[in-house]
Amino acid sequence: MSSQQAPQPAATGAASDRRRWIALAIVMTAAFMDLVDVTIVNIAIPSIERDLGASFGAIQWITAGYALAFAAGLITGGRLGDIHGRRRLFLIGITAFTVASALCGFAPNAETLVAARLLQGASAALMVPQVLAIVHVTFPAHERGKVFGLFGAIVGLGAVSGPLLGALLTQWNLFGLEWRPIFLINLPVGIAGLILGRKYITESKAPRALRLDLVGVALVTLALLMLVYPLTRGRELDWPLWGHLCMAGSVPVFAAFVAYERYKTRKDGSPLVELSLFRVKSFAAGIAVQLTFGMVMGIFFLVWTLYMQVGLGWSPLRAGLTGVPFSVAVSAAAGMSVQLLVPRFGRKVLQAGAVTMAAGMLLYIWEADRYGTAIHSWQMILPLVVMGVGMGLIVAPLTDAVLSEVPREHAGSASGLINTTTQMGNALGLGLVSVVFFGVIDEERLAPSTMGQAFTDAFQNSLWWVVAVLGVIFAVMFALPAKPKQHLEAGALEEPETGADAGRRPAEPEPALAR
Repeated sequence: MSSQQAPQPAATGAASDRRRWIALAIVMTAAFMDLVDVTIVNIAIPSIERDLGASFGAIQWITAGYALAFAAGLITGGRLGDIHGRRRLFLIGITAFTVASALCGFAPNAETLVAARLLQGASAALMVPQVLAIVHVTFPAHERGKVFGLFGAIVGLGAVSGPLLGALLTQWNLFGLEWRPIFLINLPVGIAGLILGRKYITESKAPRALRLDLVGVALVTLALLMLVYPLTRGRELDWPLWGHLCMAGSVPVFAAFVAYERYKTRKDGSPLVELSLFRVKSFAAGIAVQLTFGMVMGIFFLVWTLYMQVGLGWSPLRAGLTGVPFSVAVSAAAGMSVQLLVPRFGRKVLQAGAVTMAAGMLLYIWEADRYGTAIHSWQMILPLVVMGVGMGLIVAPLTDAVLSEVPREHAGSASGLINTTTQMGNALGLGLVSVVFFGVIDEERLAPSTMGQAFTDAFQNSLWWVVAVLGVIFAVMFALPAKPKQHLEAGALEEPETGADAGRRPAEPEPALAR
């Protein structure tokens, strides 16, 4: 395969400037669609459970199956984009995601819905890694802080829109379809993204020929399945011995994957994962934070939905509206953190985010205990705002910190790793719901009169676990760079430009956080 890279958009010129901002809007819309799809499903879970007669185990699979397929395919999706073109893989991914959304929307039973969600997760694994990679190679270094600030705001907006949109669509019961429009709404968005993406996104590849590491793909997928599958099904199957052995066996499989990747690097320089990336301190520390933060999100959002709609008996619309202050706080704090706070205070902003989130969780635990099943939506506003501010201080600057020193030729692989670790953490968190939430509930003795209090107790227990994980995140963040700096001494991390861009501007240093 040719190692030529398609011309990158020039930093000057009104036409090219307009095209790259349109391209940004397109890929951000796709990222938004993926984010909304996760949160929109959470709010509709009780409706799906009633309509399809799904068990709690099936409900976990509807959420965890997506995260598992997403995590298993993300590294491969990022590398495929490096090899065959990020624009091409983005368009393939958004097409498959749209088709999978239609299959979810028309699923006749829980088993079909789980299978369609697995396909949807695999499709997102092709689409999502290209988003950060396209941004990374399209915008010059000095503009990426602003762009990643926008990305953080999109994360917050997705958190706002998902629960509220899911609540409205479920509550309205459009055409008698109940929860199904939460998936079908992706169809017009996906079709528009496909049409506009073909026109405005510029193709980019890694500057040298690469090969897909099929053995690496098999090993990392097997290791992830061995770890997450028993976690998700363990409680349902009464924690069989094979599940424990399977989880323990994932460790040597991960070790074999690392060893093979080292061999593959020496052999032909085309590993699935560029292990050299982990020698970059900001990348390695950021990946560890992404993993643990994903666990927090996986646990919290599922148990929060079950607590409000099943435990407290609230409607989807009331639950969705209750979450709006949280989502608004995430969006506002994400925008401020990148533009105003991180340049001045560096790592302390992210650590303050972890502490603030933990404080919000503790306040939520106290309120749930004090008010019990009589708690009102307005009483949840304060803990949700505090938690949202904490999350916003983390999500946007963390992405910039992880990618800041990554060479452009590995942008796809790096962004795939970022999303993989987040989704792997998410899948682990969803699997742990069996332990931290359902493990507290005795279903055999659960009567309608005691369900509310049982779910409230399980919710509080889950939040204690989340607080503990946030403590781990705070400690890991000490490995992140302490202060931001504006320039790297060596500007060699930029990808060589070709075509119309060659020689048009000097190579610009990457914005990085000081080691």
